[in-house]
Amino acid sequence: MKKTEGAFLTIGELAGELGLAQHILRYWETRFPQLRPLQRSGNRRYYRPTDVDLARRIHHLLNVEGFTVKGAQKALEDGNGAAPPVSPPQAEDDLLTRLETIRATLARAIAL
Repeated sequence: MKKTEGAFLTIGELAGELGLAQHILRYWETRFPQLRPLQRSGNRRYYRPTDVDLARRIHHLLNVEGFTVKGAQKALEDGNGAAPPVSPPQAEDDLLTRLETIRATLARAIAL
């Protein structure tokens, strides 16, 4: 079941969306003071929509653009850590479309 836009995400849900291990998000919390999810009893983390957007930006800076942690920190402080150009669900749709194109091309090549 998919949550509605704007719903709080648990650390497992956010980690799954970004394709990361949960400990990476906990590490980011120590390096990016802006990333502060709500913590309930038992230290359960709940990421607000603003936290989710920030985690997506951090992920984009580190894993797509190739920034170091220090570089990403500076980019966010300077306001240069713009949001990723494509939201994750759209990126997934684009990837599936590309995969279908590759599959069709390979099927044609095999048929030759």
